[in-house]
Amino acid sequence: MKGLISAIQFLTIIPIGKHGTFDSKRMVPYFPVVGLILGALLAIFDQAVLRLWPAPVAALLDVVFLAIITGALHIDGLGDTADGLYGNWPREKALAIMKDSRTGVMGLVAIVMGLSLKWGGIMCLDAHRSLLLIIIPAYARGGMLSGIRFLEYGRPEGGTGHALFDEVLHPFVFMGLLIPVALSFFIGWRGIWLNFIFVFLTITILFFYKKRIGCITGDMLGAMAEILESMLFLLVAAGGFS
Repeated sequence: MKGLISAIQFLTIIPIGKHGTFDSKRMVPYFPVVGLILGALLAIFDQAVLRLWPAPVAALLDVVFLAIITGALHIDGLGDTADGLYGNWPREKALAIMKDSRTGVMGLVAIVMGLSLKWGGIMCLDAHRSLLLIIIPAYARGGMLSGIRFLEYGRPEGGTGHALFDEVLHPFVFMGLLIPVALSFFIGWRGIWLNFIFVFLTITILFFYKKRIGCITGDMLGAMAEILESMLFLLVAAGGFS
C-alpha cells in the first residue's frame, strides 16, 4: 500500500498519505494502477460534462482535467524533451537543454500538438468510450516501465527520475499492465488494435531515445507517457476499429 500511495503522490496531485511516507523504490510497479485511478476519475468527469456540453467541449475539458490532476507533470516533460532532442545537439548539450526550466519554441509546439491530438482522439470516441478513458491512461503510465527497464538513466549526478533507476526492474513489475490488457478484451477488435499500437509506439519511442542520445531522463519518461496517451486516444478512435 505504501508503494501505491507513493506512486499517487509522484504522478498526481491527489492528496493522499502523510508527509514522509514517500517510497520511490516501491512505487514503480504501481504506475499502471495509478493510471487506472486517473482513468476512472476521468471517465466519471467525462460523463458529467457530457450532460452539459457537446462532445468537442467535453473532450477539451477532459484534456484540461487530466492536465490538472497530474500537475501537468508529463506535459512539462514533453516540452523539455522536445526542446532537448530537436536538432542535432550532442548528448550532453541535449541533456543540459532539457534541464533548463524555460520552455522553447519546439517545446511549446510539441505541447500544443500533443494536447490537440489527445483532444481530437477523445472527441471521436464513441463505443466503449468510458472503458477506453479508463484504460488508456494506464497504458500510458505502464509504458514508462519499459523506459526504466530498458534504457540507462542519463543523469548519474541526480535528477527527477534518478531514484526510479536505482535497481534493475524485474519482470513482475510489469504485472500491473495485465489489468488494462485484460480490460481491453471487452472491446473486441478495438482492444486488439489498442494493444498492438501500444507495443509498437513503446518500442518506437525507446528506439528513438536509444538512437538519439542513448539514455533516458525523468523528462523523457514524462514525454513518453504523454505521447503514448495522446496517440493511443487518437489511433484507437480510428473509424475502421469502431
